[in-house]
Amino acid sequence: MQKVSLTALARQQTDLAAGAGGGHTADTVYGGHEKVLRQTVIGMKQGSHLAEHENPGEATVQVLHGRVRMLAGAESWEARTGDLLIVPDARHSLEALEDSAVLLTVVKRR
Repeated sequence: MQKVSLTALARQQTDLAAGAGGGHTADTVYGGHEKVLRQTVIGMKQGSHLAEHENPGEATVQVLHGRVRMLAGAESWEARTGDLLIVPDARHSLEALEDSAVLLTVVKRR
């Protein structure tokens, strides 16, 4: 069994995002390309974006700290610390409204 501090990872990724070229960084906590389940902590500097992309499977975004906005077509949803967004089965993007860290959980389609 492994234990991971999401609080520490969120802080680390947010700090790293401040110096990253695109304003965001990521660290896979569990899984990866060889697994069906993948969990990734993403740190985002205020104003940074994860560009529009397809949903690779069922996914959620849990806001560990900060505030983000998810956009899919003409719809948008804002979330803050403690909120959970269900990622739509459509092209979508994510914007940091303030320095933020999120836990992205994806179950890939087979």
